[in-house]
Amino acid sequence: MNYQETTNWMFNQLPMYQHQGASAYKEDLSNVILLANHLDNPQQKLQCIHVAGTNGKGSTSHMLASVLQEAGYKVGLYTSPHLKDFRERIKINGIEISESFVVEFIAEHKSFFEANDLSFFEMTVGLAFDYFAKEKVDIAIIEVGLGGRLDATNIITPLVSVITNIGIDHVQFLGNTLESIAKEKAGIIKPEIPVVIGEYTAETQPVFLAKAKENNAEIYFASDLITEIYLSDLIGDYQEYNKKTVVQTFRILNDQTSFKVSLENIKSGLLNVVKNTGLLGRWQQLGDNPKIICDTAHNKNGLEIVLKQIQKESFENLHIVLGVVNDKELSEVLPLFPKNATYYFCKPNIPRGLDASNLQEKAFSFFLKGETYNSVIEAYAEAKNNATKKDFIYIGGSTFVVAELPLK
Repeated sequence: MNYQETTNWMFNQLPMYQHQGASAYKEDLSNVILLANHLDNPQQKLQCIHVAGTNGKGSTSHMLASVLQEAGYKVGLYTSPHLKDFRERIKINGIEISESFVVEFIAEHKSFFEANDLSFFEMTVGLAFDYFAKEKVDIAIIEVGLGGRLDATNIITPLVSVITNIGIDHVQFLGNTLESIAKEKAGIIKPEIPVVIGEYTAETQPVFLAKAKENNAEIYFASDLITEIYLSDLIGDYQEYNKKTVVQTFRILNDQTSFKVSLENIKSGLLNVVKNTGLLGRWQQLGDNPKIICDTAHNKNGLEIVLKQIQKESFENLHIVLGVVNDKELSEVLPLFPKNATYYFCKPNIPRGLDASNLQEKAFSFFLKGETYNSVIEAYAEAKNNATKKDFIYIGGSTFVVAELPLK
């Protein structure tokens, strides 16, 4: 199989959360442990930072990688989902894994994957660990895919565990209270491994404290400990907490490991995240006059912050290109959106995408009005067509809406 055929096989053959939802979620780690043993446990050869959280884990992971690159280290970065190409998930110093490595890895292990019914996500985690070990990275930043306790990445023993925050998302897997979701994400806290918490609430802090105590793990609440705010090229308001989380993580790395990162490395790393890592879709500006912003925020907490940030902008008319997936709790999300905007409803082009007409109907009950379009690109084109130079266009609602935009 060539690269396209290989990735198509990976996407279609096996459960993949972003396409199928609940059926792709595994109940334990036995499959990924089986795979790791088959690959000769590459994760044991890696020094890692493990990053979980409802929102901000992708940005935080990229910031951590960028700073470590500025400090001169060879840095593996594993994140999900991808926007344009599968290879975005696995990078070393901002360079994506080669197509040939992906093709050869799948070809070599395909019969094992099929015999053991491994999921898309398990295969991808195995691929990342194998690649980073073979390439002898100095350190790898490993972002959790979903939850924490049962996530396929949770077979690593990191130098530091990081949990950015807890919000309501993926309730069909993680529970529908902040406490239950915190418990799942706190599953990455390991015996005697320090843990950094980005944000906490009255509901989540006791969960983190209890789990850290149970594991004799030192716990650090970055929002209480870090007062300095450094500039970053990631300019969304929500990045303030992520930056504090990153700074606290490097305090621990400097104090407790052989990794050394200077204040200058931190400052330049935070300022050059996109250049160093290739991160896309976080309050990303696609145009001027009218100003056009896209963002991958897709749950209540993330959208709340982004929509508040839009209100700080000055514009005459607001145009919102909106699409969502079909397992979103729309009654939680739609009330956040402004009623005085023109909406362009569309369906992201994945099986889990919610039909534009269904979204329009639900949005109308919250007094959000607009037309439906056959695709994200068609909706985006119409918004650009209707907007004047003094207007503002926002595109979002789902990672998979942003994925269809011309980002680079």
